[in-house]
Amino acid sequence: MDEVTRGARALVLCPDIRSFTYDLDARERLEEAEGLALAIGVVIAHSEILPVRQMQPNTLFGSGQVQRIADWCELYEAELVIVDGALTPIQQRNLEEKLKRKVIDRTGLILEIFGERAATAEGRLQVELAHLDYQQSRLVRSWTHLERQRGGFGFLGGPGETQIEADRRMINQRMARLRRELEQVRKTRALHRERRGRAPWPVVALVGYTNAGKSTLFNRLTGADVMAEDLLFATLDPTMRAIALPGVEKAILSDTVGFISDLPTQLVAAFRATLEEVTGADLICHVRDIANPAHAAQKKQVMEVLGDLGVVDPETGVGEIPILEVWNKADLLPPERRGELSEAAEAHEAVLLSAASGVGIEALEARIGAMLTARAKEVTVTLPVSDGRRMAWLHAHGDVLGEEDAGEGENGPMKRVTVRLNPKELGQYETLEN
Repeated sequence: MDEVTRGARALVLCPDIRSFTYDLDARERLEEAEGLALAIGVVIAHSEILPVRQMQPNTLFGSGQVQRIADWCELYEAELVIVDGALTPIQQRNLEEKLKRKVIDRTGLILEIFGERAATAEGRLQVELAHLDYQQSRLVRSWTHLERQRGGFGFLGGPGETQIEADRRMINQRMARLRRELEQVRKTRALHRERRGRAPWPVVALVGYTNAGKSTLFNRLTGADVMAEDLLFATLDPTMRAIALPGVEKAILSDTVGFISDLPTQLVAAFRATLEEVTGADLICHVRDIANPAHAAQKKQVMEVLGDLGVVDPETGVGEIPILEVWNKADLLPPERRGELSEAAEAHEAVLLSAASGVGIEALEARIGAMLTARAKEVTVTLPVSDGRRMAWLHAHGDVLGEEDAGEGENGPMKRVTVRLNPKELGQYETLEN
């Protein structure tokens, strides 16, 4: 079979299986699959929802539907068939034989995107591990059709036929090495989090469904230039920047990988190190595309992932880390709907804004600042008048409520300062040298 490259014409199929329960309806799932296809640079020649009354073990679809798909391939000159669902290795192989086309399922498609977007060494390790995990059960050509276009990962000697010829022993050895390297990455991340915990600037993590506008919001708040395109999974590798907020001199803002329904289990495991950044945050901003008709189902998916990470209780959706809902893309709403949601956001203690236009950003900054300082406590410290360093630090980082003389001490005149500090700031103050 000829290799398929970026720009190839693709047929996108969304099986609607009668015995399955879906969070999104068929039309929404098809639109998401089209978004995934566009994210790897193929041309959608035709897309269709196919009702499946009974799954066929050999081909998933019935014989009549397989023939219809073959006809569509000829009619629309499609070189690639994308099935928005999980195909077994046998189903994938049989469909390729019957259709005489490359067939890729949802897992392979998402792996394709992740392989293309991973920019850091860590991201590439995670993607490679996920590829190999997926590949274990199907030593067939998958996703390699785009590898040559972008250079490939170079695992198992590189893309192409060497992958097909690799045996399980080689794959298992490679996976074991990757897991060791990723474990080292996790340890490094844990050290960084621990260091931030001692240094303690509060950490604000942006989470949300893919393409909800997290990176656009990140850029708006930080002035950074992180990739922010209208594509699914535009961000894969976590990015952090320092920002100033009302009442908070400095905070760390973290942009994370977007969530998606039916994320391949290989990727849930492989990207756990990336998502672990969320578990160390002081505040989570859940960015939602409020203009998307499926925003409620998308929220459910995000909360399920946060539950899997132990960030929130799966039953109540509540955890130790406070969560602020950010209702993004208000600029895409009709004026009357915007008014309704503005009232609803207030009732739900959410913030309605447009990261693209900047409307509502100041309100978000004020809310984040207020939530980060909500746990601040009033403390009284006594220090030498000559200790200008710590005195200046208290004025810079805390809310100084009052100062008074405290008599003489070992180091001369003393001063008693009443100041409001949040727990992290208090911890940082206590680490300052005399």
